[in-house]
Amino acid sequence: MNARDRRRQRRDEQRRAAAERERAGRNVPWLARWRRWRRAAGAALLAVAAPAALRVLAATWRVRVAPGPGRDLLQRGAPALLTLWHGRMLAAMPLRGHRGRGIAVLVSPSDDGDLARQALRRFGYRVVRGSLSRGGARALRELAAELADGGPIVLTPDGPRGPRHALNAGVAWLARATGAPIVPVALAVDRAWRLRSWDRFVIPKPFARLVVTFGDPIHAPADATDERLEELGNHVRATMLAGERAAFAALGVADDLDGAA
Repeated sequence: MNARDRRRQRRDEQRRAAAERERAGRNVPWLARWRRWRRAAGAALLAVAAPAALRVLAATWRVRVAPGPGRDLLQRGAPALLTLWHGRMLAAMPLRGHRGRGIAVLVSPSDDGDLARQALRRFGYRVVRGSLSRGGARALRELAAELADGGPIVLTPDGPRGPRHALNAGVAWLARATGAPIVPVALAVDRAWRLRSWDRFVIPKPFARLVVTFGDPIHAPADATDERLEELGNHVRATMLAGERAAFAALGVADDLDGAA
């Protein structure tokens, strides 16, 4: 399958997911209004209470971060593209070594992105609004500027709408354009609440054990073709999934990847 066919396949998956939401009655007007109200209320609550509650919760977690070159890049604050699945964002946000360092995070321009933006800023992250697909050109320019300033950025390549564990080609494109390496991040937790959202958003329970790994840096050659970038993206995705399977195995619990290949 070539790069164009893979992009078409991702678009088809997104259309199927939208059609499924329509058939399930999740797009009716009254439900849309309820969602908007709920998000507005959630934003107000999140801004006031959630960061403090998350700090208390995270203080009980037992976190093990595996050593390696990818982690070394983060600790040095070197330019790098850290890729993390959308559903792991909250679990990674308050971790020591991540928070309070001014790391830039790409956040979607959606209502859900507004909620994430407030929490991220409270934990000392910088926020770039946009996505690698919707309004992607402007977001990519801002991310390139962040990398030029000399620091890591975090991307959730299957956000903001999925499909879960898909990887947008924008990650590899940005790596080629800037020369910054991609560092695939994997996160596993032994005890968590998992929301019934498309990304199965993970909230570790009190005293949960977490394992975080940073894969070896992956470089995109400056002369890489679109086909090569597609292959590189597939490699990043496979590395993220393999890292999470290994992390779950280290915890001695079943993974929550639902058969992702």
